[in-house]
Amino acid sequence: MAERRRVVLQIGGMHCASCAQSVESMLKSLDGVHSVSVNFAASRASVEYDPTRVSLADMERAINDIGYRVLKDQIVL
Repeated sequence: MAERRRVVLQIGGMHCASCAQSVESMLKSLDGVHSVSVNFAASRASVEYDPTRVSLADMERAINDIGYRVLKDQIVL
């Protein structure tokens, strides 16, 4: 069974539900991401992922590539 971790990312630059949907879609497209929930009002994305297939750096790079940024240290649960 694959290892699963959850991380909460603080994301800058989201201003509406469409922004949140863009971030969610990008993160879901990454191999190893199991689930994503993005809240634009809180500027946070909660991601469940397999760390053997996708890294926090991969997620941050994907977020940066679509024009947003990770603001704070991540909370890994």
